[in-house]
Amino acid sequence: MVAAYALSPIDLIPDFIPVIGLLDDLVIVPLGIVAAVALIPPALMRELRVAAARRSRRPTSRLAAAAFVASWLAAGAWAVALLWVRAGNPG
Repeated sequence: MVAAYALSPIDLIPDFIPVIGLLDDLVIVPLGIVAAVALIPPALMRELRVAAARRSRRPTSRLAAAAFVASWLAAGAWAVALLWVRAGNPG
């Protein structure tokens, strides 16, 4: 419900009203999150925290992360080069 309010284009106070329009989002969304967390039974919350801790200990690969970053940088460089040539600035 909180996510629906946060993503909804309909607000209690419209966002185009300076300061107050955004202030309702800054108050209602965190209060909604606190309320949602309070409704989770403590036993379930403990179980979910243990599962999250277990998942955070999984191995990570810096080499794979570097490969993904390099591929995105190469794609970006290719796109810039393509736009440069199309703009009439041959290399």
